[in-house]
Amino acid sequence: MFDSNSRYYSLDTLTFTLPGDRQVTYVSRRFLPLVPSSGPLAVHTVKQAERLDAITAMYLGDAELFWQLCDVNNAMDPEELTAGPGSKIRISLLQS
Repeated sequence: MFDSNSRYYSLDTLTFTLPGDRQVTYVSRRFLPLVPSSGPLAVHTVKQAERLDAITAMYLGDAELFWQLCDVNNAMDPEELTAGPGSKIRISLLQS
């Protein structure tokens, strides 16, 4: 259902039956992975008009993995990571 680089790739698909026997299929809840306690591998300082997908591609080699940087930085909204120049983004590998 999801590409292999999606944050939802490994989640189970579940079905809920509504009154009238209508079935709704949904993805199970996703829990955030543990952020390493050893500190980030790098800290990136955001430049003017820099985009998160470009930063992700530079460090992780795949722009679509932006959600991993969101997880590491505990950001629900990806845009908050690049809201202004000078913002710091932790770059780290997540534990499964």
